[in-house]
Amino acid sequence: MPTPKIATREEWLEARKALLAHEKEETRLRDRNAAERLALPWVKIDKDYRFDTPAGRRTLAELFDGRSQLIVYHFMLAPDWDAGCQGCSFLADHLDGTLPHLNNHDVTLTAVSRAPLARIQAYKTRMGWRFPWASSFGDDFNYDFGVSFTPEMIAEGATYNFAPINGEGGELPGLSAFYKDETGQVFHTYSSYARGGEDLIGTYMVLDRAPLGRNESSVMNWMRRHDEYEAPSPAKACCGEATAVA
Repeated sequence: MPTPKIATREEWLEARKALLAHEKEETRLRDRNAAERLALPWVKIDKDYRFDTPAGRRTLAELFDGRSQLIVYHFMLAPDWDAGCQGCSFLADHLDGTLPHLNNHDVTLTAVSRAPLARIQAYKTRMGWRFPWASSFGDDFNYDFGVSFTPEMIAEGATYNFAPINGEGGELPGLSAFYKDETGQVFHTYSSYARGGEDLIGTYMVLDRAPLGRNESSVMNWMRRHDEYEAPSPAKACCGEATAVA
């Protein structure tokens, strides 16, 4: 833990106002990026993607569930995995609360993974999540949208996050957005990968304002699936000992 500088209230206020100027700059930059994101061109989807869902076999257009906008979280859960990626699970813990707001705003949110639906349903039940989650098992969807890779794809120069990828293949996270018009045509409007989905993780946004910040030696090294944490005693903090309050 770094040694904090102990200051007077006046010194703290001066430093806080300097930071506020940078925070406002960050807000304006976020607004600019949001505008540029909306200005991206769209690409029509002509391929017939098919997904397994609890309601049966569905097309990509049917995943919209009657709305015009669809957000797909590419959740890392391969066909032979018994549990989903820890990082994806961390992000997914923040999705359920958004559903009524998104649905009311003409947006459907769903996760998609390559695992068979039975594996997805078992893990979803374990985690207690409510958001929709479809299986693209046997379909090209994950490969076409740059989150699943075979060794052959890697050898041929596959890219992830719009740059060449190294490795042997496998699963990686991402998020993609789609629009469906009045005629039923579907368009791909946006995709983001790697740390691009970090803003969806509200826990990180809170930790960024905590006294010790994220307090991690590498990205997410402290994080576990929410049912894998050791139950803390009332007097024990997550990263050290705290004095019990009588």
